[in-house]
Amino acid sequence: MSCVRRLRKRTKSQELVYQEQCKIVAYENGKRIGLEGDPDLQFLLKGGDLLKVKSRSWRKTRFFRLNDDCKTMWQQTSKTFKSDSGFSLEDIDSVRYGRQTEGLRKYTDLSVEDRCFSIIFKSRRKNVDLIASSKEEAKRWVSGLEKVITGMHNLNRQQNTEHWIYNCMHKADKNADNKMSLKELKHFLRQINIEVDDSYAEMLFKKCDRSKSGTLEGSEIKHFYDLLTYREEIDVIYAKYASTNGQMSSGDLLDFLQYEQREPVSSEYVQKLIEKYEVDEIAKQNKYMSKDGFLMYMNHEEGSIFNPAHKGIYQDMRQPLNHYFISSSHNTYLMEDQLKGPSSTEAYIKALMKSCRCVELDCWDGANGEPVIYHGHTLTSKVLFKDVIKAIKEYAFKTSQYPVILSLENHCSVEQQKIMAHHLTSILGSALLTQPLGYQMPTTFPGPEELKGRFLIKGKRLNKLDATFNNNTTEDEDSVSEEDEAAELKEAEQKPKEKSSNKIKLAKELSDMVIYCKSVHFSTFEHSRDNHNFYEMASFKESKAMNLAENSATAYIHHNMDKLSRIYPAGSRTDSSNYNPVPLWNAGCQIVALNFQTPCKEMELNEARFLPNGKCGYMLKPEFQRDPASQFDPKNLSVGPWLQKKILHVMIISAQQLPKINKDKQKSIVDPLVKVEIYGVPADNASKQTHHIDNNGFNPTWNTDFQFTVHVPELALVRFVVEDYDAASHNDLVGLYTLPFTSMQNGYRHVPLLTKRGSLIPSAGLFVHIMALDG
Repeated sequence: MSCVRRLRKRTKSQELVYQEQCKIVAYENGKRIGLEGDPDLQFLLKGGDLLKVKSRSWRKTRFFRLNDDCKTMWQQTSKTFKSDSGFSLEDIDSVRYGRQTEGLRKYTDLSVEDRCFSIIFKSRRKNVDLIASSKEEAKRWVSGLEKVITGMHNLNRQQNTEHWIYNCMHKADKNADNKMSLKELKHFLRQINIEVDDSYAEMLFKKCDRSKSGTLEGSEIKHFYDLLTYREEIDVIYAKYASTNGQMSSGDLLDFLQYEQREPVSSEYVQKLIEKYEVDEIAKQNKYMSKDGFLMYMNHEEGSIFNPAHKGIYQDMRQPLNHYFISSSHNTYLMEDQLKGPSSTEAYIKALMKSCRCVELDCWDGANGEPVIYHGHTLTSKVLFKDVIKAIKEYAFKTSQYPVILSLENHCSVEQQKIMAHHLTSILGSALLTQPLGYQMPTTFPGPEELKGRFLIKGKRLNKLDATFNNNTTEDEDSVSEEDEAAELKEAEQKPKEKSSNKIKLAKELSDMVIYCKSVHFSTFEHSRDNHNFYEMASFKESKAMNLAENSATAYIHHNMDKLSRIYPAGSRTDSSNYNPVPLWNAGCQIVALNFQTPCKEMELNEARFLPNGKCGYMLKPEFQRDPASQFDPKNLSVGPWLQKKILHVMIISAQQLPKINKDKQKSIVDPLVKVEIYGVPADNASKQTHHIDNNGFNPTWNTDFQFTVHVPELALVRFVVEDYDAASHNDLVGLYTLPFTSMQNGYRHVPLLTKRGSLIPSAGLFVHIMALDG
């Protein structure tokens, strides 16, 4: 049996010193996130016992507390030798009070409703379902965690850096004496992702050890921190414009913003920036911006690459619904793959909280007369239709008020279709659209603004929409063809020469709920133009849609000026992978449905497309994709309003605080490189990358220039990717960020970095210079 090295036990006096040190650290961290002396924070730091629930039989008491870094939770575990188990608050998506998860509703009784709460994670990590000893205690856990998470989210990049470095220093101080030895300094540098040779570490140490005591303490540690976080590139920019006695006057700052950042701003705006970000009161009174104030401004949203004017709703939301790109999910109920993965209401909640505005419900007959949702003829688990509708009702409009389309793939018997209709009306109530807006037959779609807070059903309908106005209740038939996607899957499963009907019986109650999104089969654009009304829409398999976008783009764009189009992934994508949505957006397709559960480049592009306009899930298409006179063809660019040629200059200057990829290896340091990629019309697609830098994830510098030609900026997305170079194998992802070309700011900008699942990496970022000039 292998030996396990145990840490030497602290003496009683050492333990008291250590505990006192932890209190100081917790106090400083609480102060940083604006919760100095907050009773809820003190409650979390003290911690307490909670009942952890995994099933009816698995219920165990576990001790939970917030660590003194105010960033991670510690939880007791029964696993041998695993004394330090927990999770980061950065990984938490939400904290829900009550029995608000499938697990708690399934494994607990209604009597403990007010003592329950759940921690929901951003990744595929399972929820942590907990029961407190009282209602008051449960509420305190929830409010305390929400406070700390909000405090962390409100930190700017500079504050995040300070918070991160301070805690890394605390971890490196192994003996908790509030001093740093040379050995601890080397450990600290590795922890913050920078590899230095021993001579450099000793030089840095001696430079800061002014007392010649052999350790750094107090002001010496502060001096070391200042040396470490010094940003030479910011100094150079500041010095260039600080022409008033070495400081930046309001006039100097105005020059910087107008000439360097290309912002058409006024003197009044400059004064507001000084008031907002200047840290020195004397400089503020003299209407100057110091170097510290300038760095503070550069680290806030005004200094970000993403235009803050695009952060809220800024587009016209009264255009017809089909004039927008609509954030859309495929097989929304799945948490993983299409063959054996779990189906869950959680998958709907996650998609809706990302402002997805079109979700899919694959409906089948279930036991006890209750319809279920799952991926038919597979081993994926089943979830009750009514539970999904309840979850949708609760979470549909938390992040966006604009309409949600429920795309029904109906495989149910008429009896269970009637149950579906009952659940839809009883649960969604007046929010469910069951009549066209207005008092006469419409000729076009209403806009997202008119449909705020409403649910639209997409599915088969037995008759024309005008039947709702002329009291025509007679239906020619009670059978309709299956949805195209369902028919395609059935064909794929059939044996050769085997035939089955693609007709299904449709209940009138369900049929009448389909108003603006009636599913029809697509044959040709001419046939659709001559035979289909505006509210009749087709679903296209990705291969069919890609072919049309490639070979008949202009006709496809005109088709989408009148009607909605939904695109779905090929049935062969059993691993829930995704196709590239960009060519479909180029062809004006609105509902480009992706597997939201799969973190991948395609989902990153989707999130970037819907990043502006308040992340509301609707983006107005460019005018040339809405104007009937337009002859725009993304493949063969001719002169027209779409051709707004730009020469994009990108300088990758530096990066800050890149995360370690292999955290298990103490000496593992990243060798970062940066890729810049353009996605848009074929002529604009491009990719370039910097050289890699050895052993420096803390503050690598490249100063590498790139130039791109962008012909149709309104359809272009710009993607920044940081990778850890590996000569022997595939590079590992460090972080990334994607945004629309038209939402990008010129000048010196900070680029935030996200994980592959779209979570912000708090202290990490790129520093770049952007200049988009008319070509």
